[in-house]
Amino acid sequence: MNALAPGDPAVDALPVDRVALARLYGEPLFRMPTDLYIPPDALEVFLEAFEGPLDLLLYLIRKQNFNILDIPLADVTRQYLTYVDQIRQHNLELASEYLLMAAMLIEIKSRMLLPPRKTDDGAEGPDPRAELVRRLLEYEQIKLAAARLDQLPVIGRDFLRAQVHIEQSLVTRFPDVHVLDLQEAWGDILKRARLNQHHRISREQLSVREHMSIVLRTLGGRRFVEFHELFDPSRGTPVLVVTFIAMLELARERLLEITQAEAFAPIYVRLAYQPA
Repeated sequence: MNALAPGDPAVDALPVDRVALARLYGEPLFRMPTDLYIPPDALEVFLEAFEGPLDLLLYLIRKQNFNILDIPLADVTRQYLTYVDQIRQHNLELASEYLLMAAMLIEIKSRMLLPPRKTDDGAEGPDPRAELVRRLLEYEQIKLAAARLDQLPVIGRDFLRAQVHIEQSLVTRFPDVHVLDLQEAWGDILKRARLNQHHRISREQLSVREHMSIVLRTLGGRRFVEFHELFDPSRGTPVLVVTFIAMLELARERLLEITQAEAFAPIYVRLAYQPA
């Protein structure tokens, strides 16, 4: 677009302050072009967006603080039909759904103008607006519930799921021996010990340190020993208990290692590696 030169009649007709309306390609624009095309749809401003006939009807009632249990159908129907006429000029398919509600409003208003029908017991019949009021109240409840749900945090909109890549080690790592594994193994040994109980009662002084030495001697020169091989059920429960305590004490002092190849596999005991 070329700039206007001094002396041009168009320039002389411009305002004195020469305030530009806009700039086009860097040049000031002092008046709207006469050949500017604006699509008709671009001039339409939708102040309210309604999701259906019930939404529009509820809007008209709440906007004017009408009592929803005592709807003034004449005023509401007149306002409703005004809106329907506007959308019918542009979108007949969309207006058809609203026209159905308009027909329902007119039908209710017509029934209200007629004398009320009496029931068999002489009482007045139900209010013609009752069904419409019920639908409006249910719709309002669902709309409010949907608004509350929309306020809850949504993944992808309000927050993102954290993703962390963990590189797996190539070295095979055997599962650790847990307390429950030792407890089950110990319970199995006690069950077998009960099968070899004696009725002779005797008092025996047992030393944990002595049994620690026995365990170390048993493991000496052997690569692995199964857990149950360290116990002699024929010697009774007291000896089993002291042997188990001695083994735990050795494990605490890092003199032996308790390993298991996989879950539910046999438990092995061996001397801890002592560097030279």
